[in-house]
Amino acid sequence: MWISMKSRSSTCPIGEVVALFGDSCSLLIVRDLLEGPKRFSDLEKSLTASTRTLAKKLKQLEHEKIVMRKANKESACVQYRLTAKGAAFQDVVDAMRSYGKKYL
Repeated sequence: MWISMKSRSSTCPIGEVVALFGDSCSLLIVRDLLEGPKRFSDLEKSLTASTRTLAKKLKQLEHEKIVMRKANKESACVQYRLTAKGAAFQDVVDAMRSYGKKYL
């Protein structure tokens, strides 16, 4: 399945971040959730990942405490939102966006 950040033996902080966000799907989930809470279907429309891949990545990000899942009992709706740990990734996303606009 996935490897917890705490169980990895790397001592390089960049290696740790790449291990968690090295795939585009995880990074794009965080990008979308930086705009605010989203339902699974909203994320599914925004990303080109399969339903299975999206569900797996959301579970991984939830396990790492980057994303939290909240179910609304009245509407049976589930929303995903970033935790403080996930929201702290804002500067990285902004830097990547700036780099992409300037150089790509």
